[in-house]
Amino acid sequence: MTTTQHVKGGSYLVGQISEQDAYFPEDFTDEHQLIKSTAEQFVAKEVEKEQSEIENQQYEVVEDLMKKAGELGLLAHSIPEAFGGLGLDKVSKGIVGEQVGKTGSYGVAHSNHTCIATLPITYYGTKEQKEKYLPKLASGEFIGAYCLTEPDAGSDAMSGKTSATLNEAGTHYLLNGTKIYITNASFSDTFIVYAKVDGEDFTAFIVEKDFPGLSLGPEEKKMGIKGSSTRPVILEDCKVPVENVLGEVGRGHIIAFTVLNLGRFNLGMACMGGAKRALEVTLNHILERKQFGKPLAAFGLTKEKVAKMTARIYAAESLLYRTAYLIEDVLHGLDQEENGSLVVKGLSEYALESAICKVYGSETLDFLVDEGVQLHGGAGFISEYPIERMYRDSRINRIFEGTNEINRLLLTGQFLKKALKGELPYEHVVKQAFERLLTNEPSANKELDFIQDVRAIYLVLTESARQQFGKEIESQQELLSKLSDIAIDLYAAESVVLRHQKADTQVSQMLMETVLEETVSQVLQNTRPLVDALLAHDRELGDKIYRVLLSYSFGQAIERNRRIAEMVYNRNGYIS
Repeated sequence: MTTTQHVKGGSYLVGQISEQDAYFPEDFTDEHQLIKSTAEQFVAKEVEKEQSEIENQQYEVVEDLMKKAGELGLLAHSIPEAFGGLGLDKVSKGIVGEQVGKTGSYGVAHSNHTCIATLPITYYGTKEQKEKYLPKLASGEFIGAYCLTEPDAGSDAMSGKTSATLNEAGTHYLLNGTKIYITNASFSDTFIVYAKVDGEDFTAFIVEKDFPGLSLGPEEKKMGIKGSSTRPVILEDCKVPVENVLGEVGRGHIIAFTVLNLGRFNLGMACMGGAKRALEVTLNHILERKQFGKPLAAFGLTKEKVAKMTARIYAAESLLYRTAYLIEDVLHGLDQEENGSLVVKGLSEYALESAICKVYGSETLDFLVDEGVQLHGGAGFISEYPIERMYRDSRINRIFEGTNEINRLLLTGQFLKKALKGELPYEHVVKQAFERLLTNEPSANKELDFIQDVRAIYLVLTESARQQFGKEIESQQELLSKLSDIAIDLYAAESVVLRHQKADTQVSQMLMETVLEETVSQVLQNTRPLVDALLAHDRELGDKIYRVLLSYSFGQAIERNRRIAEMVYNRNGYIS
């Protein structure tokens, strides 16, 4: 796969790229299609038939399925060939993540293993650590877990109290503490554990299940993802060889936070796959269920819901594969790089986009399962219907990998830090943004005009917040969250516009228009409180922002959404 070398992380907030620098499912290579087919067949033939047993917490079934996935290469996509993996690109990683994301609990176990439980070793391990662990993690002989959260350390991970003390012989660290909510705990062989050496230096360790002093607490009783093992990991003078320090002592936070960027991207992919599955099971119901002598699918409000569900998936799919392409660009070859600073830079480059993948993907799934339950009516509340489980399973995703609130706060905060460091142009593009809103001269391309206007609104409001609050802007959480919502909607909308420019089909045109129509409403909703808080001294500019947004309309919405729904019905599934 050919990649581009000039799209910086966060650059979509300061300028427009060409559609040729973006990548979407229509661009899949033969290799991508092959890995997609393999993952699809595995899910359909192996996982789906075991859903009842998985839901009943028969974890041995999940473990067995993981080993079968390993035999098919579905655990090895992100591990270099030199260490027993397939060495595939991040688009392939996303494809597998999407497919297993359709399965709920199994997908959580699978994605956790292939991402945050394996990639710390892939990117930060020594050659000896990679040789020892990666082949087994690639094949499924070993299953991995990731141990960061503690009873008093969730979003504030650095406040963790788990300690590591070097023994007198200098051969082992003794780890003491408790990690909670650990996915895959009951059947994992390796645990990436974070502890403070001498109570201060936050450090990562590779801990094996049989190391003396490691034990597990009871299974958590959860609302959803019941088929995913979740247990505390208890460390009582757990003996870890010094050669199992991962990276450098005192640099564990770098590993934790940079690898979580890939975790967030991966979670977004899984959620998008789950959203497609939610649409499928909903269609099965509404096409068969009749009320007032007609199938539920025939009613206008049903069609509107189905069209908006489809458009939301389309937007999520567009931004996720666009991001996969960017991540592959910057990470290509870094899994064999010995220069740690280059690895850190690569894993950090698209932190903003990865946060968007997590937030937008998880909220897309929530939207789909919620509408799915509504369209099932009373049946949606009954456990024999898959949508009931999917509704419960979806809720955790807004908490996993950093809550959506934390990710929203990070997004605009990190953008400002990058811009003010000179990593992205800022002063000039902010000046252009003010000028654009005040002159507002439309071009022949309404869709691109809209993208540029939303970008200008984001920049103007962000700069207004920076001028008003300076360094104290970090304490203005309500403003930062709303600014980030605009940034998220901008990324989704721009991705859809770029995708349509490449595909140029009737379907892409209609889906784009429905996405942009929804974006207008969302941006307006977030702009109002921002204008009130930041532009009270400049009502003219505030009114201009409103007029710009309200000037956009994207065709006959009712008729367009009916046509989208009919296409979905004819396909009996997602269309793109």
